[in-house]
Amino acid sequence: MTVLRRLAPNHLTTHLRHHRMRRLATVAAAVWQDTTVWTQAPLSGIEPAAESLFHVRIDVLDSPDLAASHTRAGQYLQLRVPDVEKPSFLAIASPPSDAASKGAFDFLVKSVAGSTAELLCGLKRGDVVELSQAMGRGFDIEQIEPAEKYPTVLIFATGSGISPIRSLIESGFNADKRSDVRLYYGARNVKRMAYQDRFKDWESSGVKIVPVLSQPDDNWTGESNYVQAAFSRAKQIYSPTGTGVVLCGQKQMTEEITSILVSDGVSSEKILKNF
Repeated sequence: MTVLRRLAPNHLTTHLRHHRMRRLATVAAAVWQDTTVWTQAPLSGIEPAAESLFHVRIDVLDSPDLAASHTRAGQYLQLRVPDVEKPSFLAIASPPSDAASKGAFDFLVKSVAGSTAELLCGLKRGDVVELSQAMGRGFDIEQIEPAEKYPTVLIFATGSGISPIRSLIESGFNADKRSDVRLYYGARNVKRMAYQDRFKDWESSGVKIVPVLSQPDDNWTGESNYVQAAFSRAKQIYSPTGTGVVLCGQKQMTEEITSILVSDGVSSEKILKNF
């Protein structure tokens, strides 16, 4: 007796439906992969950014269509290294204007053993990689404009999630016209915290930086534990209806911060994520 004969009619229907869905998903995935447009571009720079993190710059000067596809902070793209078909999804760290003015995309890449990202971090200047066009809706910052209506913007990032946040801050979102813009940036320790050399510029643009270390050494005098704990201690939301939020990082952090803010009266529509 075959498997299909042993199944009851309703089980048979469910079995066939699931089988069709799996086939459709497989076909859809194949079509999606086949339609990806890959553009070759050389690495123009690669250097350590923090422990296990690398700053990677890719030259897109000769690829105007690719450069033009980056229109909003928070977008990402796919990257392939030579002789490896599996791509890595990377958030673009540079602001969209850099693609046009400097002909470059910047990335903050975490080197994970056995991954495409690890292979990328092992390349050198001049090596050629393949990029897809930028994708994703990025941070819909228009949702928390004008600045006068949303004077408070709370930004949360952990680990390499600071990458698209850099793009947002350096793109500009009228931070200097808002009364309370805070970036809670979580990392394991100081050595794992990227972009420290940019903090002064970010502060001058109107963004208060609140570094949070989960495993600080004895010399650390700043915030410790996790980002959500540090924020819960400070809070200080003066007007929930006038508050915008930007999130990027660990799922647990984003979920807990979202829950805290929504319970305090912040609209979920004003909580921006780079999906």
